[in-house]
Amino acid sequence: MAAGKSDLMVRVGSAIVLLVIAAAALWFGGIAFALLLLVGGALLLVEWFALVRAMTLSGGAKGALFVLGPLLTIGAVGGLWFIRDTLGMTAALWVFAMVWASDIGAYFAGRAFGGARLAPKISPAKTWSGLFGGMIAALVVGATLGDRADIVGVPLWIGLVMGLLSQLGDLGESWMKRRAGVKDSGKLIPGHGGIFDRVDGLLPVALILGGLAFAGELVVRTVH
Repeated sequence: MAAGKSDLMVRVGSAIVLLVIAAAALWFGGIAFALLLLVGGALLLVEWFALVRAMTLSGGAKGALFVLGPLLTIGAVGGLWFIRDTLGMTAALWVFAMVWASDIGAYFAGRAFGGARLAPKISPAKTWSGLFGGMIAALVVGATLGDRADIVGVPLWIGLVMGLLSQLGDLGESWMKRRAGVKDSGKLIPGHGGIFDRVDGLLPVALILGGLAFAGELVVRTVH
């Protein structure tokens, strides 16, 4: 009981520190946000490469993952920076919020409804109810905040797709960790594991939305 309570306090404390740092960088934007993205991206790649080296895969598959990691990270980091720099803080918060909503919705829906396992050989705890719960949560938050941020060019129900992408990102990291035989991607964040453990769902979402923003398909009426 005491050990469980202590671990919970560590997790909560770490989450609060991370939230404060991210919120401050998001608020100030500019160099502060760019520095957070660059440092986070560098630490993520360290964990990614360590995971790939430990994975039981063929040389060709490992080589592909060694290339995929930097491409995915650079795309996500660039996408987030572009959205914050050109579309504003509220639009960037919209991206983060859909991922957070997907994680939270999946957790509570899975706990509440249980049911069939999504991918038992990769992540036994994940369920189909959790997947749909995460997608619906991302849809609601995405549509609500997207309207507040004056997002145009993409449908407000895009949160449904982003919720799916976020869950697939999480599942992809779970597969990598299982093939590497590890529980967490790293030990940098007390109670939470590594950077990759915290942003696995954000990577594909930031990459896609950043690409849409760069192509001019994702715009806002008024930059907030």
